[in-house]
Order: sequence, then C-alpha cells, then structure tokens
Amino acid sequence: MASMKQDELKEYEASCQALQQCKSSLLLSTLSEAGLPEISYAPYWRNEQGEFCIFVSRLAAHTMNLLANPVCSVLFIEDETESRNLFARERLSYRCEVEEAHTDSVEYGSTLDSMEAHLGATIPLLRGLPDFHLFKLKPQSGSYVVGFGKAFEVDPVDNSLSHLNVDRLKG
Repeated sequence: MASMKQDELKEYEASCQALQQCKSSLLLSTLSEAGLPEISYAPYWRNEQGEFCIFVSRLAAHTMNLLANPVCSVLFIEDETESRNLFARERLSYRCEVEEAHTDSVEYGSTLDSMEAHLGATIPLLRGLPDFHLFKLKPQSGSYVVGFGKAFEVDPVDNSLSHLNVDRLKG
C-alpha cells in the first residue's frame, strides 16, 4: 500500500484537532479500586502542556477511581447524527496518566480560572464545594480513526499523526 501523502496527512491532523476542540466534555474511562472498568464524562479544559484538566466531585465514581488508580482513557467521538456510517464514526482517544492538582499548588487557582473562562460560571460555584478535585489527565498515547482503513497513532506531545495500516501491524 502506498504511503499517505503529506498534504493528506496534514488534513487529517487538522480534522483530528477540530474533533477534540469542538467538544467541551470528554468521555472518561476509569478503573475502580477492584480493577473494574467504568465510563462517564466530564467537562474539560486543555492546558498549554496538552493536559486535559477536569474538576470533578468525590461523590462521582470516576473521581474515586482516579484517586485509587491514576490512569484513564478519554474519548472524543463524532455525533451519531453526523456520521455516514455508525461502524466508522470519527473518534479520537488517549490513554492518560493522572495527577491531582492540590488546592495549595501554584497551578490550582490559575487552572480553575482558565477553566472558568472556557466552561463558564459553574466553576466558581463548584470551587466552594469541599468534595471537588482537580485532575490533570496527561496523554501518553493516542489513536485517531476517521473510517475504514484510516487509522492513525497520535503523538501526545505534538499531536502529529502516523498512519496505521495492515503492513505496519504485522511488524
């Protein structure tokens, strides 16, 4: 199979970024203390380091899971109503390491200020609640699928794509 042209790859990179940037929340997959998977969602803001910042309640299972097992996956996916084929929906996922930002850290207040600017007036209300935790989800690896035969690895640092094909998977 011929390798993908650079201009075509750049178009996919732009589409990949657009999928993530048009969403204000992410789907969040976490592991319970017993190692059982759970899925949820959370509003997020992506900081300059490329980390997904979420501010979530300790009452939510995903918060307790992140405290017990500081790893997760996040997913951004095309809406079903916009998809031409439900088996080939555009999607972007990352495997992440998780770090809690504590209230006494330098970045805590500035991160919540930025989240408020992007997510709105609910953040100040939540800041006053004692059960909320601020987490940074740090992408370690990613994948982007546009359709059949159009799958890519996503570099978590520069968001560049590299095409996955059958020949590459054999190696």
